[in-house]
Amino acid sequence: MNLSLLVAEQKSQDVTDWAARIGWVVGLLLVIALVYWLMREGWKWRGTLQGDLPEPPRAPAEPGDPELSMSGRYHGSTTAGQWLDRIVAHGLGTRSRAELTLTDRGVHIVRPGARDFFIPAAQLRGARLDKGIAGKVLAEGGLLVITWQLGEKLIDSGFRSDHAAEHPAWVDALSSADNDQNHPSNQTEGAER
Repeated sequence: MNLSLLVAEQKSQDVTDWAARIGWVVGLLLVIALVYWLMREGWKWRGTLQGDLPEPPRAPAEPGDPELSMSGRYHGSTTAGQWLDRIVAHGLGTRSRAELTLTDRGVHIVRPGARDFFIPAAQLRGARLDKGIAGKVLAEGGLLVITWQLGEKLIDSGFRSDHAAEHPAWVDALSSADNDQNHPSNQTEGAER
């Protein structure tokens, strides 16, 4: 008798409600699309706010003899001293591969798939090793940060070489270039000190 009661009580599994499931999936996809659209609008708005920033100079036709070169990644530019305040105007916020070349005229940055730019020697303000820029955090000293002036604004641009051992040579070269450019010798002709 017990067996017949068990058979009578068994039911088949409830059928999946496909309309409700499809509705939830479509709703989730719409939320994801909305979040993506809002992030894109925020990026464009940041670019509009930074519209007063002049376009970075193009490399001169004759850039000069290369003193140093480096291959690696460009991680973006920020307002100097504020490593989370990303500059997005003129493509400076776009991460990409990069080839850097230091000459006596400045630093030429070639970025495949993004806009190239040039930092004239007169606008270089120094270089340092750091651990982060614009949301990218690396090991201590894993990032070469070049500080330069664009218009009235000081900018930090972050680079990571394919060979991190190259970073100190760049810091030394850019720091000495900055000292030569901004601190001319205080010698007066014909006067003894």
